[in-house]
Amino acid sequence: MSIQVCAAAQSPNAKPEIIRRTANFPPSIWGDRFLNYDSQDVITNARNQQEVDNLKEVVRREVFTTSAGDFSHQLKLIDAIQRLGVAYHFESEIEDALERTHATFRDHAFSDDGDLYNVALGFRLLRQHGYKVSCDVFNMFKDKNGSFKECLIADVPGMLSLYEAGHLGVRGEEILDEALAFTTTHLDSAAKAHVSYEHAEQITQALERPLQKDLERLCARRYMSIYQHEASHNEALLKLAKLDFNLVQCLHKKELSEITRWWKEVDFEKTLPFARDRIVEIYFWVMAVYFEPHYSAARNFLNKLLALGTLMDDIYDAFGTFDELEIFTEAIGRWDVNCMDELPDYMKIFYQTLMNLFNEIEEEMVKKGNSYRVYYAKEVWKATARAYFDEARWLHEGCIPSMEEYMHVATASVGNSPLSTISLLGMGDIVTKEAFEWLLNNPKILRASNIIFRLMDDVAGYKFDKERGHVASSIDCYMKQHGVSEQETLDVFNKQVVDLWKDINEELLIKPTVVPRPVLMRILNLTRVVDLLYKRGDGFTHVGKLMKDIVASLFLDPVPL
Repeated sequence: MSIQVCAAAQSPNAKPEIIRRTANFPPSIWGDRFLNYDSQDVITNARNQQEVDNLKEVVRREVFTTSAGDFSHQLKLIDAIQRLGVAYHFESEIEDALERTHATFRDHAFSDDGDLYNVALGFRLLRQHGYKVSCDVFNMFKDKNGSFKECLIADVPGMLSLYEAGHLGVRGEEILDEALAFTTTHLDSAAKAHVSYEHAEQITQALERPLQKDLERLCARRYMSIYQHEASHNEALLKLAKLDFNLVQCLHKKELSEITRWWKEVDFEKTLPFARDRIVEIYFWVMAVYFEPHYSAARNFLNKLLALGTLMDDIYDAFGTFDELEIFTEAIGRWDVNCMDELPDYMKIFYQTLMNLFNEIEEEMVKKGNSYRVYYAKEVWKATARAYFDEARWLHEGCIPSMEEYMHVATASVGNSPLSTISLLGMGDIVTKEAFEWLLNNPKILRASNIIFRLMDDVAGYKFDKERGHVASSIDCYMKQHGVSEQETLDVFNKQVVDLWKDINEELLIKPTVVPRPVLMRILNLTRVVDLLYKRGDGFTHVGKLMKDIVASLFLDPVPL
């Protein structure tokens, strides 16, 4: 633990010295790299936009008209469209095609050919789009002993397809659990054996990050290099994907430049130096929630509020004294600029910025007739502050709560609920008041996502937090309550995360959905970001090769044409 001592002046009326915990977070590795945006990109964009529009029509004709009668071929093209990151251009066409496929799949006509690749692909695509097709379709690939047939092992594309399908399971679907165990074992062996380079690459990537947990932009960037080597690839689709990626990348670079300038203007690096400077990583996080151009305004809101949310986390977690945090929590609860007088100077800086930002957002919401949305953002922000304070009190009192008490508070403090709510602020008319009310009631998909985030965050930061004198984590609470070892605790948590992903899958299979599907997708994408950044340590706080490679591929290097 690092200690910062503020020395008192040597006078009879001097205040007692303040001893603070500080986390000594590593500084930003990016400097001013993203501060400026190359205006030359605007000229390039205008030239490429027309070609993208033309290619969209070509792909629309070739995939959804010419291939309409060949289910297997069309599904393969739809899969490629999704993996290449251009599905947002063809949402209605994909839905119509899968509606027809669902009728065929339901009647078992689609699975009559017994081809593992096609059956698993059809199953996965339908489930990805909310159709709860039966997993019994995979019984045809089992032998008389109830095991998957050994002859399937040599079919690498089929095994990969079955592996990806297995990640769309819900609780109780044992055949999909068996499929995952079977394919994982044999694909791992195949990757080390004499398979083609392309297959080895696909296997390695799939085992590390299956499609259900992958982020669209990262998947698209990787898949282009694989798809272009497939003999049957669609040339128009490939070219569209490359041009569109670069076009959207230019927009992201512009937005990243704007958010970086805003961050420099608020100047927290100087005024609140104890906090994490992760504005580039925050932009990636937000872009992963929704990358599409039409969500630009939504990204702007979420970027700034996530930046302030990270800062507030550090005030509670790494700098503020207990007495300061008590009045800070009360001030946030009252949400009144007049509360600032009671706060210490560094909290005044944050509080004023928070009030100003919410006022700006409210002005924009009023213009669009959506001012009611700001209420929900404020309420979830207040709830998060209260949860932070509960944790601060545990630390102050040296308390290790029960696992149940800890998770009740810590799933609120992890920040996923405010992100889910705030992500809807600028999304447009598809989001209604009912969607915000639904989130306020902590639905099953959000609960599952919150627990995944909390458990993965705690596991990733356990050692670092221990060294700096952090509040007890879920690991401490579980070990104490159940009298088990750290490794036994980690095994339990890993199993819980697997099951919680199944709960998320199940909530995505409800038709008609309680809220519009784009709302559900925000929660799914937030969970995907967490899985990426916290799977092997805290890749957000401690920026390393993972984040460097991500930033280079998404914001620095265009796709070669």
